[in-house]
Amino acid sequence: MSANHYDTEIEQFDGQAAFWWDAEGPFKTLHQVNPTRLQYIKQFTRLAQQNVLDVGCGGGILSESLAQSDATVTGLDLSEASLQTAKMHLFESGLQVDYQNISIEGFAAENASSFDVVTCLEMLEHVPDPESVIDACLQTLKPGGWLFLSTLNRTPKAMVLGIF
Repeated sequence: MSANHYDTEIEQFDGQAAFWWDAEGPFKTLHQVNPTRLQYIKQFTRLAQQNVLDVGCGGGILSESLAQSDATVTGLDLSEASLQTAKMHLFESGLQVDYQNISIEGFAAENASSFDVVTCLEMLEHVPDPESVIDACLQTLKPGGWLFLSTLNRTPKAMVLGIF
């Protein structure tokens, strides 16, 4: 372990990066819940012309939906291979997302109070210090901004139901 991530987690996502946009593959559940998540976010904030940060964006499933809602989107992830998949998918979708390979803690130091909306969905369970991630997400928010968090419980039952 170094910084606020587990090397094994990055390696796992690097190894599955080619499957991010396979709606029947290992990220099938994310594809299935994405419309519901987007609708939930839209219940609380408009996305058009908003600066939105997607922390732990993976292959860009949510990032692209946010961009399709006319938001200016930045996606962060530590899996370089996942980000390459996300960037390649932009050629297919025709959308624009600024994907960056940087931790939220490092990014927040340079981008305080810059975003209207920050999402961090199904990422906190993959880091040793979730509180550090949440603090950094809050640091990037403009006053009055919205932070959306979602995570699986760290229990054997949650692992079986959510992952397997």
